[in-house]
Amino acid sequence: MIKKLFQRVFRKPAQVRVEGKCHIIPFGVHGVGSDGISSAARRVTDGLQAAGYKAFVVGGAVRDLLLGRHPKDFDIATNATPEDVRRVFRRSRIIGRRFRLVHVMFGEEVVETSTFRRMIEAEDAETDEHGRLLRDNEFGDQEQDAARRDFTANALFYDPATQEIFDYHDGYADTRANILRVIGDPAVRYREDPVRMLRAVRLSAKLGMQLDAATAAPIFGMKELLGNVPQARLLDEMLKLLLSGHAVECVKKLREMDLHHGLLPMLDVILEQPMGEKFVMLALQNTDQRISEEKSVSPAFLFAALLWHEVLSAWKILQETGERPVAALHAAMDEVLNRQREQLSIPRRYDAIMKELWLLQPRFEQRGGQRPVRLLSQPRFRAAFDFLLLRCESGEVDADLGLWWDEFQDASDERRAEMLQPDEVPKKRRRRKKSGTADKPAAEDQPDEAVQIALPIE
Repeated sequence: MIKKLFQRVFRKPAQVRVEGKCHIIPFGVHGVGSDGISSAARRVTDGLQAAGYKAFVVGGAVRDLLLGRHPKDFDIATNATPEDVRRVFRRSRIIGRRFRLVHVMFGEEVVETSTFRRMIEAEDAETDEHGRLLRDNEFGDQEQDAARRDFTANALFYDPATQEIFDYHDGYADTRANILRVIGDPAVRYREDPVRMLRAVRLSAKLGMQLDAATAAPIFGMKELLGNVPQARLLDEMLKLLLSGHAVECVKKLREMDLHHGLLPMLDVILEQPMGEKFVMLALQNTDQRISEEKSVSPAFLFAALLWHEVLSAWKILQETGERPVAALHAAMDEVLNRQREQLSIPRRYDAIMKELWLLQPRFEQRGGQRPVRLLSQPRFRAAFDFLLLRCESGEVDADLGLWWDEFQDASDERRAEMLQPDEVPKKRRRRKKSGTADKPAAEDQPDEAVQIALPIE
């Protein structure tokens, strides 16, 4: 007992061990306890280790814990193959073809588990004419897996059992110093995967980390490589950026690095239209706030906001040629969406929602007759009203319009009747009744032109 007491009193302070190229950092140095790891992730690492495999929490979760943030999810890296993981955990499934992963399920939580992979040697690598890797999916060991990751801060392995961090590329020191650094030669790594340039900007803005000078230097000269990236990957990175909770900072960083113009066409409006810039930045601020409050966010709403001033511009031009307003708006929406698809395609499942939000905007101007009441019954009225408030706040329309609708939607029937304005929309001429046909509604009962549009409803 006395011996144990002396050992506790005079024990050496925790120190970093070095094994080959790996620095093993104990809990006494980094201070990240396993209680910060989700129970599902711990059960995966415990289960794999009990079966004789290596298993670690890896990547962004370790980085976030070191930065004092709560990770969104926990990914596991292991030397077990996907089939091995599947045998250890009955409630799991192998996903992917080119890059096979295992989803291990514990209740509602899904833990993504990947097998260590290695960098493919340059002479064996399958690339396109620009140097972008087309095949990068061969199993390897832990050291090789660390080398193929993008940033040093994302190449840290945490063992919940020992509470040790395994660091092959000084990622621990970089994370503590708030520095984001590419592993290896930045120019080579960007050529292998140009999306890393966007990821560098996004993570730097989101985490408040400073881009290492060598990491930032090649970006301006290599940004054209983004034109060779499949649209689906660009859109995926775009969504991560816009829904990161730090979209405003991300967009500012993109502008600083000159990565937005042409490559991310939806953001071109920021430089081309002053009022469009204010509207878009307000929409991004609104999105960031909702994410910080853990409220739901609609990508369709955000895309509608990003493209709205392009739609307005096209709509105005078409009306000046003599096109009727509603027909012109339909044509403008199709024109903008088709042009956008040539550059960065938005999933068509968002088209119906975006068009509905746009089509409802002119109807807010109509505050006479039964039109306001009919507008309130539209399934997407609330989202369209939020869109209107952004337009009011940006100065695009009079703020009194937003205040009127804010009061009208919650007012009593008596108050609504008092608020209605004179109906200045021209009545449709009543058609002469044909013999043998049923009576048609009077002109005042027919819907206005905007209401006649068949709005797609999900």
